[in-house]
Amino acid sequence: MSCAISYYLLFVFPGCRVSAVELTSSNTKPVVQEFQSVELSCIIKSTVTPDPRIEWKKIRDGETSYVFFDNKMQGDFATRAEILSRTSLVIKNTTRMDTATYRCEVAAPLDTKTIDEINIQLTVQVKPMTPRCTVPKAVPVGKTASLHCHENEGYPKSTYSWYRNSEPLSPDSKSNAKLQNSSYTLNPTTGTLVFHAVHKGDTGRYSCIATNDAGFAKCEEQEMEVYDLNIGGIIGGVLVVLAVLVLITLGICCAYRRGYFANSKESGESPGKNQLISLQR
Repeated sequence: MSCAISYYLLFVFPGCRVSAVELTSSNTKPVVQEFQSVELSCIIKSTVTPDPRIEWKKIRDGETSYVFFDNKMQGDFATRAEILSRTSLVIKNTTRMDTATYRCEVAAPLDTKTIDEINIQLTVQVKPMTPRCTVPKAVPVGKTASLHCHENEGYPKSTYSWYRNSEPLSPDSKSNAKLQNSSYTLNPTTGTLVFHAVHKGDTGRYSCIATNDAGFAKCEEQEMEVYDLNIGGIIGGVLVVLAVLVLITLGICCAYRRGYFANSKESGESPGKNQLISLQR
C-alpha cells in the first residue's frame, strides 16, 4: 500500500491506523569506564512487522563496520557482545577503541515507513597512567626552574596539579598566604610548573597528580634544592687562576732573560756541527 493511499484511508476512515517503524533510546550518549560493560539502548517504539531485521554498525574515524549483521555478531564483538531485548546492544569488557558512534537500523517491510535508524554516541573513559615528572635537583637562588608533568593514556585528557611537601600548589601563587613569596606559573592543561625566580623557600619535595573523569595517578616525590651562589668563593677562585697565570708568564719571561731557551737551542745544534766535521774528514 503506497503512502498516498495510506494517508487517504486515514482521512476517509479515521479508525484506520497508519503504522511506521519508529525507534527511540533511553540514552543516546552513554559513558562507561574502560573494561566495564555498557548497554546501547535501541527500542522499537512502533511497528506492525512481527519480525523486523536488526542491524548495528560502528562508525569511527570516518569508517563504518558491522557489529551485528545477519543475526550474528561480527569481528571481535562475536566474543564480547550480545543483543538484549530484541534490539539493544550490550558490549562487555569495553576498551578505548570502542569509543565511536553506533547506529541501530531496523527494517520493517510491513510498515508504511519501512526503515528507521538511531545513532548512539559511546564514550569509553580511560584512567590516567602514572605521569612522567621532571624536577631539577638543584637551582641557584634567583634563577628560573621548570618542572614538567605529563601522561598520554587517559581519556578524556588529564589535567594536572602540583604538590610541594604534600601540600597543593594553587594555580595562582598570590592567592595563598604561604606562597606569596613564590613567583610561579602553573598550567593545569600542560602540567608545566615554572618558577620565574626561585628563592630558598621553594626548596622541597615535589609531586604531580594527573586527573580525569575516570580517575587519577600520581608520580613519586622528587627533591628540588635551592642554593645560594658563593660569590666570594667564585671571585676568590678567579683571582687564584689569574695569579697562577701571572706567575707562569713571569717564569717564562725570566727563563728567556737568563738564556735558558737559547742555551737549549745551541746545545741542540752542537751535535750537528761535530757530525758535519767528522764527515768532511
